[in-house]
Amino acid sequence: MMIRFKYVILYVEDVEKSMNFYKNTFDTEIRFITPEHDYGELITGETTISFASVSLANTNLKEGFIASGAGNKPFGIELGFITDNVELLVEKSIRNGAVLYEDIAVKPWGQKTAYIKDPDNYLIEICTEVQ
Repeated sequence: MMIRFKYVILYVEDVEKSMNFYKNTFDTEIRFITPEHDYGELITGETTISFASVSLANTNLKEGFIASGAGNKPFGIELGFITDNVELLVEKSIRNGAVLYEDIAVKPWGQKTAYIKDPDNYLIEICTEVQ
């Protein structure tokens, strides 16, 4: 039996706007977006970041869900992007609409990290590779 982790879906109000933040900030490419603009995927390597509209999510999840919102703390989960220039990528993300959540710090094991919230309030770690 083959099992493989393939994608993460973020539920957002405006799929195209959210995808463009990631495209413009993290230099990803849009794989596709539905004609209704209620679902789309970015090319991000082995694991895809996908986006579904809140209205589409509501049709799939009959029991509902807790929506991400600017007035709330981010969920206890994060997306991680590695880079060799944390400072530059944090600045770029803020210019594109992100909010700095935790400033750049160096962990005891030498990894440089920062945390931002994307325009939909999802938590993103921007960091160097763990050595």
